[in-house]
Amino acid sequence: MQTIGLPGTAAPHARKPGLWGWLLLAPMVLWLLLFVVVPTGILAVYSFCQRDDLGRVVFSFTWDNYVRVFDPIYLNILGRSVAYAGLTTIICVAVGYPVGWYIARRPAGLRNLLLLLVMIPFWTSFLIRTYAWIAILKNEGLLNGLLLSAGAITAPLELLYTPVAVVIGLVYAYLPFMILPVYGSAEKVDNALVEAAHDLGAGPVRAFSEVIIPLTLPGIAAGVLLVFVPAIGMFAITDLMGGARVPMIGNVIQNQFFKARNWPFGAALGVVFTLMFVFTYLAVQWHGRRSQR
Repeated sequence: MQTIGLPGTAAPHARKPGLWGWLLLAPMVLWLLLFVVVPTGILAVYSFCQRDDLGRVVFSFTWDNYVRVFDPIYLNILGRSVAYAGLTTIICVAVGYPVGWYIARRPAGLRNLLLLLVMIPFWTSFLIRTYAWIAILKNEGLLNGLLLSAGAITAPLELLYTPVAVVIGLVYAYLPFMILPVYGSAEKVDNALVEAAHDLGAGPVRAFSEVIIPLTLPGIAAGVLLVFVPAIGMFAITDLMGGARVPMIGNVIQNQFFKARNWPFGAALGVVFTLMFVFTYLAVQWHGRRSQR
């Protein structure tokens, strides 16, 4: 008789990957080496270099680039980036969690249709969608036109090229990345556990906080990582919808590489940004392990 192991446990006769297993993994490992490990290594090397008067990289060791990262100007920009990314993540959790849970609780046919609607924005170019928001938020745009027609306002609202427009653009860009992981976790939740909580006297709020949230916490953690870290480094939305008036760390890195021609300093900023991602990932992992104890 075949023995079936419980989810999350190793099979009794599980074996380590053999030669064929490693061959199957080879394309992924090669891709990671070429497009993740090697570029990150080059970035780390450049971050300790200098530049000459013509903007060329000089391979002479220095810590000056990292010292400059902690200049108050760049610390303020980094703090602003973290604040905007944090606000974007909070809004995405507040909006995306109910949506992901609702989709996961629907019948299969309706569920697939709702997932398709979530995925539709990815069928269109990111720049086209951003310019569409510019058309909506500008003074003569759709939103102001509707509000003026309804008599809700007497003069157009100044929405475009403001921090509000940047947050709207970030939330729109990254909301699907919160909905999909939450949906993946919520779909696996057994309704019997929620019903058992109600049978034992738990109200809706307590059942939600003590049963549903812990069971869907992996999806929330994955969504936070997929939203928070990319939002810190986003520069296209801040350029197009913020009018370059609200610079974030991604804009500074881009300018160092393409305008200031200071690749070593841009590389140092990139390394710090990468370390922030690692720190965020480790913090989420630590919180997840702590909550499971």
